[in-house]
Amino acid sequence: MKKLVLSVLVANHSGVLSRVAGLFSRRGYNIDSLSVGVTQDPDTSRMTIVARGDDQNLEQIKKQLNKLIDVKKIVELPSEESVYRELALIKVKATEENRASITGITDIFRAKIIDVATESLTIEITGDQSKLDALIELLSPYGIKETVRTGLTGIKRGNEEIQN
Repeated sequence: MKKLVLSVLVANHSGVLSRVAGLFSRRGYNIDSLSVGVTQDPDTSRMTIVARGDDQNLEQIKKQLNKLIDVKKIVELPSEESVYRELALIKVKATEENRASITGITDIFRAKIIDVATESLTIEITGDQSKLDALIELLSPYGIKETVRTGLTGIKRGNEEIQN
């Protein structure tokens, strides 16, 4: 199975996200990750969609997205030509005895402790998926209470711009 990362420029109005998700649902395709935000143009949003499948299924996804009226442009973001990032918030059980260890691990990953409670620490980290996975694995023995991840977002490397 191949991974497909698409940067999709769409009209910024209600119902667009529902139509895109519905397209995947109707065709039986799964969305591994989806992040959406308005661009510098308030009439346009950018969706970063990650899906997996064989070449035929991934090609169908692109063709079906192109048929949607609200889709302005689709650009594939291959890993060798793009920069990917993700944000995670991780709430870890913390005691007086292990706070220093958790803080040390957090510092190694250049993550930030953004909330301190009597029995937990909340950590913010951005990076590629493998970096987030590695931090989560190292924190697991302490007891992870909750994890929230934004999903992948990406941009082409270099001077090229994706415009509508």
